[in-house]
Amino acid sequence: MIPLPPRAFLAVVAVLFPPSVFASEGASSTMLDLTGHWAGFAALAVFFLAYGLVIAEETLHLRKSKPVMVAAGVIWVLVAIVYAQHGDTHTAEIAVRHNLLEFAELFLFLLAAMTYINAMDERGVFDLLRVKLVTQGFSLRTIFWITGALAFAISPVADNLTTALLLATVVIAVGGQNKTFVGVACINIVIAANAGGAFSPFGDITTLMVWQKGLVHFSEFFQLLLPSMVNWLVPAAIMSLAVGKGTPDPVHEQAVLHHGAWVIVGLFLGTIVMAVCAHNFLHLPPVMGMMTGLGLLKFYGYYLKRRDHFFPSPSEQALSDTALALESAPVQRKVRDGATQYNIFKSLERAEWDTLMFFYGVILCVGGLGTMGYLSLGSHLMYGSLGPTTANILIGFLSAVVDNIPVMFAVLAMRPDMDLGQWLLVTLTAGVGGSLLSVGSAAGVAVMGQARGVYTFFSHLKWSWAILLGYAASIWTHFLVNGSSFS
Repeated sequence: MIPLPPRAFLAVVAVLFPPSVFASEGASSTMLDLTGHWAGFAALAVFFLAYGLVIAEETLHLRKSKPVMVAAGVIWVLVAIVYAQHGDTHTAEIAVRHNLLEFAELFLFLLAAMTYINAMDERGVFDLLRVKLVTQGFSLRTIFWITGALAFAISPVADNLTTALLLATVVIAVGGQNKTFVGVACINIVIAANAGGAFSPFGDITTLMVWQKGLVHFSEFFQLLLPSMVNWLVPAAIMSLAVGKGTPDPVHEQAVLHHGAWVIVGLFLGTIVMAVCAHNFLHLPPVMGMMTGLGLLKFYGYYLKRRDHFFPSPSEQALSDTALALESAPVQRKVRDGATQYNIFKSLERAEWDTLMFFYGVILCVGGLGTMGYLSLGSHLMYGSLGPTTANILIGFLSAVVDNIPVMFAVLAMRPDMDLGQWLLVTLTAGVGGSLLSVGSAAGVAVMGQARGVYTFFSHLKWSWAILLGYAASIWTHFLVNGSSFS
C-alpha cells in the first residue's frame, strides 16, 4: 500500500455522503476520511466477522482463506461505491492495484520458498533428519533441548510453520504415550520456531514484509539474534524442569535420501543468496532472486525427471523384471511410470495455497481499511498517544490474539515515524508475541492439529507465564544490546 503522509486526511467528512475534497486538476486525489462514514462502519463489521471465522477455524473446519477473501471483495466494493459517489472513479482503482502489487511480491516469494521446501521434503531431506533424531537413543530431556535448538536454527531459513511440523513429528514419535513430555516439547518447539524466525528476513512473514519495505536492511535483522535467543531460552529452561530424565523406547526406522537431495539444498541456499544480492546490491525486489532460483530448480527438476526415465531405481527395476518374466514379454528398457517420475509441479501443488490466499485476503482487507482512514486513526491513537515503545510492545500482545500478519501489515501501512531500534522492536514483538497463546502463530495452530488432544490451547496456556517472562526478557535484552539503534 502507498505510504500515507502524516497529514493524509486534510478534510473532515460528514457522516452521510459528504462533499469530496480533491486537489486541483493534474494532482492526485485527496484521500477521504471514512472512519465516521456508514461505509467505514460496515467495512469494520465485515472485517471483524471474517476474522472471527478465521479464529474459529479449528472449530468450524472452515479454511481461513475463505472469509477474508470474501471480506476483501466486500470492503473494496464499499470503498469504490463511496468514491464513485464523490465523482472519483480512479482513486479506489489505484489504491487496490498498489495492494495487489504488495500481495504479488509476497505471493511469488513465498511460492518459491514453499516449492523448495516441498522439493527437499520429496527428496527425503526432512525424513533423514527426523530418523536421525529418533533412532539415536537420546534421553527425553536431551530430545527436548535438541528439538528446540533445531527449531530455533532451522526456522530462520525455512518458515516457522514447516519447522514446527517437522520437529513435532519427532517428539510425538519419541514421546509415544508420555503426554507430559510431548505437550511440553511441542510448546518448546513452537516458541523456538517463532523466536528463530524473528531475527531473519526469511524466518517469518512479518520479517519478510519489513525487509521488502526496506525499513530494516538484511544484516540489521541479526541484531535481534540475542533477544530472540533469550525469548526461547528463558521459558525453555523453566519448562525443561518438567521433563523427566528417562529414555524413551527405542525406535527403529530407516530413511531414504533420493538422488539430488543435497543439490536441491544447495540450490535453495544459492537462491537465498540471490534474493539478498538482488535487494542489497541491485536494488531490485528480493522476489526477483527467489523466482530466478525457482527457475533453476525447475531446470534441475527436468534433469531428475529425465534421469528417472532412463535410470529407474533398483526396486522398480526388479519389479519390472518380475512382471516381464511372468508375462514372458520381450526384454526392453524399463522406465518409471509417469505417475512416479519426478515432477517439480507436484512440489508447486503442495504449497500452502490456503495460507497464500489468506495473505491475499488479509492484505486487501487491511489495505481497504487503510484507504478508509482507519490505519491513520490507529497510528495516531497508538503511536501518537502511547509512544512507539509502548505501542510496539502492545503489538506483541495483539499478535497473540490476532494473527501477526495483519497486525504487522497494518503497522507497515501506518508507517509511523520510528528509528531503526523501534522497527526492530516491533519486528521482534510481532514475531515472538504469537508464542503467548497456542493460537497466536501458524506454528502453534499447526502443531495443535498434529498433536491433537496432547498439545492444546489450555496445555499451552498453563505455561504462558513462563513465555511472558521470556517475552519481557527479550525486550529488555533488545534495549540493552541494541541501544545504539535508538535515536
